[in-house]
Amino acid sequence: MSWQRKTRGGVIGLIGFMLSPLSWWNDLFVNFPLALGFAWCVSLFWKPAFGASFMVGYWLTNVLGFVLMQKGAQQMWKEKSGPYSKRALLRDLVISLIYTLLIVVLIRLKVLQPVQDYLSPSS
Repeated sequence: MSWQRKTRGGVIGLIGFMLSPLSWWNDLFVNFPLALGFAWCVSLFWKPAFGASFMVGYWLTNVLGFVLMQKGAQQMWKEKSGPYSKRALLRDLVISLIYTLLIVVLIRLKVLQPVQDYLSPSS
């Protein structure tokens, strides 16, 4: 049963790593596309919410990544895992806030925008 717990923890940790912003390629090829897709879906219903929904989607992927990494590691190394602490959540939120500032800059520079703006001809 121990190898199953460790394998499950490893898979959860790997998924968490893929969602976390710990290396630039994960962020570029996983978090940004997920957050952008989320923002595009939201902006189909309410275009002015694009920027805010992009940031919310990005935050959700980052925080979920950190939580999954911690839970995966706990499953791999401990027989019983404890609750996710407030301190760990605060740390994860601060790191996500730093990356969110980068998204704000990219939106302000019009590098990231609603999908309709990519498809419409430039004026």
